[in-house]
Amino acid sequence: MGASHEATQPQYRLLNVCVMAARNVVVVGNGMVGHRFVEALRARDADGTWRVTVLAEETDAAYDRVGLTGYTEHWDRRLLALPGNDYADDDLVDLRLGHRVTGIDRTAKSVLTADGDRVDYDALVLATGSYAFVPPVPGHDLPPCHVYRTLDDLDAIRADAQRARETGRAAVGVVIGGGLLGLEAANALRAFGLQAHIVEMAPRLMAQQLDKAGGALLSRMITDLGITVHVGVGTESIRPAQRNRPVRRSADDDSVRVRLSDGTHIDAGLVIFAAGVRPRDELARDAGLAIAERGGVLTDLGCLTDDHDIFAIGEVAAIDGRCYGLVGPGYTSAEVAADRLLGGAAEFGEADMSTKLKLLGVDVASFGDALGDTPDCLEVVVNDAVSQTYAKLVLSDDAKTLLGGVLVGDASAYGILRPMVGEALPGDALALIAPVGSGSAGAGFGVGSLPASAQICSCNNVTKGDLTDAIADGCCDVPALKKCTLAGTSCGSCVPLLKQLLEAEGVEQSKALCEHFSQSRAELFEIVTATSIRTFSALIERFGTGKGCDICKPAVASILASTSSEHILDGEQASLQDSNDHFLANIQRNGSYSIVPRVPGGDITPEQLILIGEIARDFNLYTKITGGQRIDMFGARVDQLPEIWRRLVDGGMESGHAYGKALRTVKSCVGSDWCRYGQQDSVQMAMDLELRYRGLRAPHKIKMGVSGCARECAEAQSKDVGVIATEEGWNLYVGGNGGMSPRHARLLAADLDDATLVRYIDRFLMFYIRTADRLQRTASWLEALDGGLDHLRDVVCNDSLGLAAEFEDAIARHVEGYACEWKGVLEDPDKLSRFVSFVNAPDVADPTIDFIERSGRKIPIGMPKVPQT
Repeated sequence: MGASHEATQPQYRLLNVCVMAARNVVVVGNGMVGHRFVEALRARDADGTWRVTVLAEETDAAYDRVGLTGYTEHWDRRLLALPGNDYADDDLVDLRLGHRVTGIDRTAKSVLTADGDRVDYDALVLATGSYAFVPPVPGHDLPPCHVYRTLDDLDAIRADAQRARETGRAAVGVVIGGGLLGLEAANALRAFGLQAHIVEMAPRLMAQQLDKAGGALLSRMITDLGITVHVGVGTESIRPAQRNRPVRRSADDDSVRVRLSDGTHIDAGLVIFAAGVRPRDELARDAGLAIAERGGVLTDLGCLTDDHDIFAIGEVAAIDGRCYGLVGPGYTSAEVAADRLLGGAAEFGEADMSTKLKLLGVDVASFGDALGDTPDCLEVVVNDAVSQTYAKLVLSDDAKTLLGGVLVGDASAYGILRPMVGEALPGDALALIAPVGSGSAGAGFGVGSLPASAQICSCNNVTKGDLTDAIADGCCDVPALKKCTLAGTSCGSCVPLLKQLLEAEGVEQSKALCEHFSQSRAELFEIVTATSIRTFSALIERFGTGKGCDICKPAVASILASTSSEHILDGEQASLQDSNDHFLANIQRNGSYSIVPRVPGGDITPEQLILIGEIARDFNLYTKITGGQRIDMFGARVDQLPEIWRRLVDGGMESGHAYGKALRTVKSCVGSDWCRYGQQDSVQMAMDLELRYRGLRAPHKIKMGVSGCARECAEAQSKDVGVIATEEGWNLYVGGNGGMSPRHARLLAADLDDATLVRYIDRFLMFYIRTADRLQRTASWLEALDGGLDHLRDVVCNDSLGLAAEFEDAIARHVEGYACEWKGVLEDPDKLSRFVSFVNAPDVADPTIDFIERSGRKIPIGMPKVPQT
């Protein structure tokens, strides 16, 4: 834009606004940014200076497009709706859904819609966003090709994935594009049960956010999870799949062959283009507005186009010549435009392009000058190949100022580091990213050490100073801070910092489970127990807010499982489960799954041993006898799980719940039957306990041990529940854990008979399940329990709360209602349908995993390759 426009237009605009009233602003687009503009304008316009007409092409009101992949977990559009998106309580806002704008008449100052309507405006705001770019690859318009942009797109992808399975097409999906959106799409394909391939032309994934080393680590981690990554290659063509032999092709068979630039190909039932976006500037082009060199409606820093009555915001706007594809800068542009319409002089400042992503358990974050483009900058790098973490900080040439950084594998430092960008470091940079356990990681750093100018919420441009001012004005919890400042209301990555800041300011915090439930986990347990609520959606609608998150969803799933004998994959429950419970198996580092049948107390028959051996041989699985006295089989594809489990169930075996937050094993010695020192029958007791508590869902996994004498061969004192035989009966120990912080179990009661021992364990487990926090092991729960072991002893042994009978009844109901989860899957075609092939030849008995021999052991080296030419 010319300098004369920048110098004179804002003042001219101010004069126009100040002398006119009751004017109409038309907003074209009702995405996240368009919705933010309406919110910002109406919040500031107390006098009703502007009436707002919103013309939306989609039939859904504004929804959370950033969380689009979350739609695949519940398929409920309402859960993605942005708060207040219907403007039902605002008479000055007219929302018209399904009204696509086809033209702008700048002379008449009106817009035309596809229905033939003409809507006049005094000011026009273009918030048309962007569209998914589809490269001109031959075959890009074939039926199984999709883009990943809207709710309707995801519905179409789901339908095509289901058709692929039903018609026997390759259960493979190809994502073209390895950026943020491509990883989201690949994650969705996994949720549909398809083997995902990512094809990226750049030499690494997330090339705009990650450097070479960070991208390489991300590729390894994604590959280890079973997603095949192709980098440095393009897509040459997409054609109908070829057949190796003449067969009758189904009318519904739209499978394709994706040929890559390196000569290889992938046969797939579904293709998703996630190769970037382009601004939807066609309305502006047709109306003769200035367009930036690389697309987008050209605006000044006030988001004003070369037409003095038209603004552009969000992804369609090329602000000072540059388009921004993240929601944070989009929200900032919306705020600027709203301020200008009301006579302000706000300008678009430096945009925060920070990103944070967690998919399939992989943390990735980049912020500031992540790629080190600043001249003479310095880099501090910690690359831990063993623990699969990579961290890089980019510093100024004097090593005093943080310019940016990259985090892969562990992004826990992101919340503190991102607000520090552009600020002087409070100490040694290496200490910020040193591995945990090095003695220096994060020493002395925290949100309290940040300056007031540090930007805590980049989406909504909220600084630490804004938040401390809000706290001083009476905001005493995270929801209040979010409501007052809007911090944490968009992507949510800064929410942990809000809680830390409250604590740093000396504000006592609630024990709310998360931002969506003000109740603690224990309180939610009581609510579920006291009501007839059996779904997450019903619970959050009545007692929570929003749509939920990765904290409350699995926590509520655990509560529902702990209070009912319903199958965890029934109905809505299935969408709440994590990746292990989703397939009733532990996913391994290479994307395959493990099979762990239950072996109560380590007691197993020769026939069962033979059966396990035959299955391991037939499916080429790696076998290992675990410390919990059972046999694990590793390396199965997800589509092989039902066939394997059918053979195990037919052989009298059942799920060992190795995948669940539940009872895992009850370890035992050989006891009085065989050991000359044995004082009690530890084997039978271990079997009885394991069969009694099998499948019991809890805040975390539970392990038990039963030793036949004080020699403690079962190592019972390292378990959550440990039982040691004495001459008089049994000693009961509780609260022992291994893991990161090992604790010995503590003696709760001594010389118990069999019946009393079982009653005490019933009470202990139910007390723990009802009152522990999410993901809290019994050791840390006991340490945090008011009154400690003495209080626990009063509750369990003396019934000080009067709940003993209730605890025992709950366990009795669990025992009565228990059923093997895998048996339930095998008997239900709907549940079986989720276990679909991960490879392109499901009928071929090829090995699932490639192995190498190391010291006589078979070591998995990755998933098999798709046949290529």
